[in-house]
Amino acid sequence: MTGVEVVARGDRELVTTRAFAAPPARVFDAWTRPELLVRWYGARGWRLVECDVDLRAGGAWRFVSEGPRGARMTQRGVYTGVERPHRLSCTERFDDQSYPGETLIFHVFRADGAGTLLTTTLRYATPAGRDRVLAYPMARGLGEGYARLDTLLGEHP
Repeated sequence: MTGVEVVARGDRELVTTRAFAAPPARVFDAWTRPELLVRWYGARGWRLVECDVDLRAGGAWRFVSEGPRGARMTQRGVYTGVERPHRLSCTERFDDQSYPGETLIFHVFRADGAGTLLTTTLRYATPAGRDRVLAYPMARGLGEGYARLDTLLGEHP
């Protein structure tokens, strides 16, 4: 059980949802502060070894993850909107990407009682790109990272 719902919408989008037992400001900060991102981001066996965040519209971000047997993966983009603690949007591209174009990502952090419902919309450049990502174990990988985020959010209010 990953706790993450992944739904295809239209021919180019994926929408993910996940609830967290922390207020939106804490979840938003965990997504945007390098010292927190390195503690949870990525699937089991992967960790961020480089994390650069220029948190402003037009600011760049870059993550380098290291996985099993030293495999490395770099993803980067530009923030297109920053509205702490409610919305965060950016572009995304992987250095060794297996699908065409740039992905647009929209995160919405919505208060849900004492917690947060995070809804993320990923809009791929092409239907083939979206379909390629659907073939990956996306829900499992997100779920593993989000389980570590749950642990981090539970450490201190």
